[in-house]
Amino acid sequence: MSRRAPGLFDVRLETSKGRIVIEVHRDWAPYGADRFYNLVRAGYYDGARFFRVIRGRWAQFGINGDPRISGVWRARTFLDDPRRESNARGTVAYAFAVPDGRTTQVFINLRDNSATHDREPFVPFGLVVEGMDVADALNPEYGEAAGSGIRAGRQVPLFELGNRYLEQHFPRLDYIERATALPPAPR
Repeated sequence: MSRRAPGLFDVRLETSKGRIVIEVHRDWAPYGADRFYNLVRAGYYDGARFFRVIRGRWAQFGINGDPRISGVWRARTFLDDPRRESNARGTVAYAFAVPDGRTTQVFINLRDNSATHDREPFVPFGLVVEGMDVADALNPEYGEAAGSGIRAGRQVPLFELGNRYLEQHFPRLDYIERATALPPAPR
């Protein structure tokens, strides 16, 4: 789980709404790219819900549906990368609660969030190169109710009960069926 990621690779997310492809740039955020690469390779994001979708702002995912697995990773933080890219529409970055506190949760910027996100260490490590229309179509009906952000302190049920909790209380959340790391496609 500590393998160095390739300099450039794609992650294909087969979701309940369709395909999203993220082009990951290790030179943008080496620590973030390495963690994402290893989690994808291990199947960590398979079955994960998009539990925080705010229409026109962001779509967040990254808590494994099995509490035993998410619990292992909950405290495995890694260092912040210096920001090299802006939080423009389509970029993907880690959510965090405290500096050097990133773990597994990431979000897709559904708009240009640079005015607010660039002041904090929300460090983009990738860019949606296919399926931005799919990201825009992810179900936003629950907003902050299904878990909110890390800082809000309302994610305990997601970690303790996993997808069972989300399926019972938020049954229409979209989800990742499978995440796969691939060599970059010619563009």
